[in-house]
Amino acid sequence: MPKIEVNEALFFSLAGKHWKTRGELEDALCCAKAELDEDSDKSLPETERTLKIELNDTNRPDLWGTAGCARQLRIYYGGKRPFYPFFSMPGDMKDAKKRVIVETSVKNVRPWLAGFIVSGNELTDAGLRDLIQTQEKLSWNYGRKRRAISMGVYRSLLIKWPVHYKAVDPDSVSFIPLQWELCDSVTGDGAGAKTPLTLREILKKHPKGREYAFIQQNEPMHPLLVDARGDVLSYPPIINSADIGAAQVGDSELFVELTGTDAEAVTHAASIAACDLADQGWNIEPVEICYEYDAPFGRIVTTPFYFQEPVFCGLERIHKFLGEAIDGKTCVAALERMGCKAEKQKDIEAGSAEIVEGVRAWPPEYRNDYLNAADVMEDVMMGRGLETFSPERPRDFTVGRLSDVTLFSRKVKEILIGAGFQEMIYNYLGSKKDLISKMRGSGNRIIRISNPMTENYEYVRDSPLPSLAASESASANAPYPHKIFEIGKIVYKDASKNYGTATRQYAGILHAGADANFNTIAALIQNLFYYISRNYTVQETDDPRFIPGRAAAIVRNGIVAGVFGEFHPELLENWDIKVPCTAAEIDLDLFIHA
Repeated sequence: MPKIEVNEALFFSLAGKHWKTRGELEDALCCAKAELDEDSDKSLPETERTLKIELNDTNRPDLWGTAGCARQLRIYYGGKRPFYPFFSMPGDMKDAKKRVIVETSVKNVRPWLAGFIVSGNELTDAGLRDLIQTQEKLSWNYGRKRRAISMGVYRSLLIKWPVHYKAVDPDSVSFIPLQWELCDSVTGDGAGAKTPLTLREILKKHPKGREYAFIQQNEPMHPLLVDARGDVLSYPPIINSADIGAAQVGDSELFVELTGTDAEAVTHAASIAACDLADQGWNIEPVEICYEYDAPFGRIVTTPFYFQEPVFCGLERIHKFLGEAIDGKTCVAALERMGCKAEKQKDIEAGSAEIVEGVRAWPPEYRNDYLNAADVMEDVMMGRGLETFSPERPRDFTVGRLSDVTLFSRKVKEILIGAGFQEMIYNYLGSKKDLISKMRGSGNRIIRISNPMTENYEYVRDSPLPSLAASESASANAPYPHKIFEIGKIVYKDASKNYGTATRQYAGILHAGADANFNTIAALIQNLFYYISRNYTVQETDDPRFIPGRAAAIVRNGIVAGVFGEFHPELLENWDIKVPCTAAEIDLDLFIHA
């Protein structure tokens, strides 16, 4: 879970309240799903004390900074919902004096950008430290180690506008990167610290370049941010320049920009940074982003930009989930304590055809965690306070026992282990590349998470076979044959189900080695069904994961319940597997009962 360090005086100032004891502060932090990880040293002056706070909600990156966490406490404990007049909305763009031109050359490199100007304040030491922390938390946690999002802060008064964002040959441009004077130079004694480095040299010689080289080192073109004079602002997402990109204590005007590979995430992160700085007394001046190609929010968009959609939730749903009937007025008040704009309304809830009483919530500019009515219900619960709900004793008492599917799955496991297979356990989430592309799939039934924190866990798996293939891909140095299996849940789209999805218990089996062929996997399946005393038939299948003519579908009572065969050579190449592989997947739910 993310942890932040906050200056105690700044935190209490922004929260609008001073908590005197550790217990009081711990109780207050509950509304932000946070805990006090370490109290401050009370022997130090208040301006030098540091609080360490752990955030337990990874869906709320707006809380990962001093201003954001303090904002939630300020609103919850009596403050008004903040108003940020500098945000543009679809169809209502703010006037902007500064402009960034995003050139076509960067479209296939790192295509999205958002930014704004801050002025009217003076950057303090505590403010600079907090800004750096916010930058790192957004880029590292939310931005997947800067791959999806990176943030840069610049001395705006040194910039000649407009700024250009483009892609260049990494050997064609050089500049002096930030803190290069503190690093060992080519000569080893710092004498070359004033010598510019090309982008490729930065990846090899600068500490930050080496740390984040994995993002760009294999790309033919690299992103670059320059002003109208051609002076370099930064080499995103690696390092700023040593002059324009070196924000210092005492600076009174800054340019903040974010680049990345996910337009919504980049725009949302910019909104978080803008709201945090506005709460600290800075004036926010929008910047116009002009794309030379089509973009999700239009070719011209003024950032900060508000793109979230309102969500409606019926009162009956709130009653059902929270166990208590709550009127619309109370729900609106609770949502406002969580920073949302809310209104009592009548509407049709998603998945229903009936008009019902409920509330419509507009998530604040700095939040992007609203997916459906359940999120509204959760904020009603948090806003009213968990302590306000009366505890109830359980009304029903049952005897705990293993479910039928668990007992049946254990029997299947024992048989496979007896056949020489090793059990594996995997994550249920994965990337599009692993779950679809490498498996030669269409992805027409797979489920994508609307607001994934990382593209590595963006999809819910609809088969256990990609995980087994990934293990085999990393096992080339182990003696053959390799025999592994997994029994676990998979999920896929199913319009006939109440929620539009089906969750099933599946067995996945993989055999890799020179002896792996259709006959061996067919014999294994036959033995498995013999020992579990279940009947099945087979029929031809054109499953693209397998070689045509060397695969068969498993049929149970006229329903396709699985497939087995030899993996297609293209699939093996995608996973860099060097030996033949046979595999099978079986829907165990269809075989529980004889």
